[in-house]
Amino acid sequence: MDDPTTTVLVLLGLAALAAGFVDAVVGGGGLIQLPALLLGLPNASPTQVLATNKLASICGTTVSSATYYRRVRPDPKTFGPMMALAFAGSMCGALVASHIPREAFEPIVLVALIVVGAYVLFKPQLGEVTALRYAGHRHLAAALAVGFGIGFYDGALGPGTGSFFVFSLVGLLGYSFLEASAKARLANWATNLGALVVFVPQGVVLWKVGLVMGACNLLGGYVGARVAVWRGVRFVRVFFIVVVSAFIVRIGGDVLGVW
Repeated sequence: MDDPTTTVLVLLGLAALAAGFVDAVVGGGGLIQLPALLLGLPNASPTQVLATNKLASICGTTVSSATYYRRVRPDPKTFGPMMALAFAGSMCGALVASHIPREAFEPIVLVALIVVGAYVLFKPQLGEVTALRYAGHRHLAAALAVGFGIGFYDGALGPGTGSFFVFSLVGLLGYSFLEASAKARLANWATNLGALVVFVPQGVVLWKVGLVMGACNLLGGYVGARVAVWRGVRFVRVFFIVVVSAFIVRIGGDVLGVW
C-alpha cells in the first residue's frame, strides 16, 4: 500500500486526537478513529485498518490509564484479573478478526448502544456513587466475564469498546462513572495490547500512520483523562449520554444506508 499524503495524515491525526479525548472520558473513540482510517486508507485491508487502529489507540490508553490510576486509585483486586481476561479475550478476537465481516457487527452494536443510552438516560442516579451489587467471588466472576467478553469484541472489531466497559462496570457491577472510567481505561489498554500481540507478527500494522495517530491519540487521552477527573462524575455521565447518542446516529445511518 502507498504512503498516505501529508493532508491525509493530518486529517487522520485530528481524528485520533478527538478519539483519544472521547476514549479517555467515556470510551468509544474507535467509532471516530476506525471510520477515519477506512476513509483515509481506502486501499488498506480490513486487518491492516484494525491493527493500525490498535497501535494508535494503545498510545492514548497508556497515558489515560496512568492518569486515572494516579488520581482515582481503582482497586487492583478487580481491575487486575479483569485486565488479564480482557487481554486473553482480545487475542482470541484478533485471531478471528479477518473472518468476521464488519456488517455482521453493526446491527448488534447499534441495538446495544440504544439499550445502554436509554438505561443511563432514564436512571439519573446511576453511577453517581459506587454501590457494588456483588461481593467476593461473584463480583470477581462478573468482572472476569465482562473483561473476556468485551475483550473478544475489541480484538475482533472494537468500536465502542470503552463505552461498553464503562456501562458494564456501572450498570452490572455498581461502580460510579468516574471509577468505572478508570477501570475501563486499564482494561481497554489490555485489549489493545492483546490484539497487537496477534497483529504485529502478522505484519499488518501500518507503522507510519499508526505512530502519527498514536501521538495525537496520546495527547487527546491525556487531556480527556484530566478533564474527566477534574469535572467529576456528573460531567462523565452527561458526556457519556452525548457520545452514545452520537454513536447511535452514526452507526444507525450505516445500518439504514443513510451515509
